[in-house]
Amino acid sequence: MRILSGHQSDFAPHNHMSLWISVTLAAACFQTLRFVLQKSLASTALTAAGATFARFVYSAPLIGAGLAAYLCATDQPWPTLSPAFWGYGAIGGFTQVLATICVVMLFKSRNFAVGITFKKTETIQTILVGLVVLGEGVSLLGFCAIALGLVGVLLLSTPPDAEQMSWRGFVNRAAALGVASGGLFAISGVCYRAASLELVVEDPLARAGVTLACVVVMQMVGMALWLQWRQPFEIAAVWRARRTAVWIGVMSMAGSICWFVAFTLQTVAYVKALGQIELILSVLASTLFFRERIGPREWVGLGVLTASIISLILVI
Repeated sequence: MRILSGHQSDFAPHNHMSLWISVTLAAACFQTLRFVLQKSLASTALTAAGATFARFVYSAPLIGAGLAAYLCATDQPWPTLSPAFWGYGAIGGFTQVLATICVVMLFKSRNFAVGITFKKTETIQTILVGLVVLGEGVSLLGFCAIALGLVGVLLLSTPPDAEQMSWRGFVNRAAALGVASGGLFAISGVCYRAASLELVVEDPLARAGVTLACVVVMQMVGMALWLQWRQPFEIAAVWRARRTAVWIGVMSMAGSICWFVAFTLQTVAYVKALGQIELILSVLASTLFFRERIGPREWVGLGVLTASIISLILVI
């Protein structure tokens, strides 16, 4: 039984199965490295908005040059971009910017691994967004796995100094930022898939590259204008932090192209579910790079949410 199960992309043949899995795993690795760098910059040199802007401003030139080289090498023309493509791309880009700012702010509220875990509620929320926007549903067993995930979120949302877990623990700044970032990332992922499906291009890498390039340019210009208005000194700070920030751009470019390729090949909810491998990577980063201690309740929350993720992967 499926709950309003939706269509699959015409560009997702069976022989692309292993490709979307490989690029999703790669995307999770690159994204973890990027968040490590962003956390470091946000804690020392930049504001949350500045660390987010660094991601776009240093990746946009690399993405543009890489796409141009790829299209020339494969002798592919620039595709026609419909109004729907720009609409989906603009919404996806805007919500991704807001989501990234929420995540960077979240790092200042709770430790790195828990912050990423909160962000990963996007997998649960992506299913709902995908159902509404694209009509792509999940199975009834999938919803059971989601319910288990909500228990993990509740465990993680309880403040470390709380004597016992309660639903009141869900109402705090860290939980709000985490759930908000997850919802915004869910919207952006589904919109990116919708935008890529508007392109009549057979090559999944070209479709992903064109979509990514257009979105990143919009994000870079939009954030530059906003920072010039609200935080004019932050643009100079991003330039001063270029030795580290440029690597944010590199990791962002690599991770984004992998995510976009996966989105063009498979339903977003499935991609996000597999991308939960980032949870394990975030725990390693939290303990090895930042020397942060994860409390017993947080470990239980991580374990329950991870069990939810594994169950979700098994049922899809």
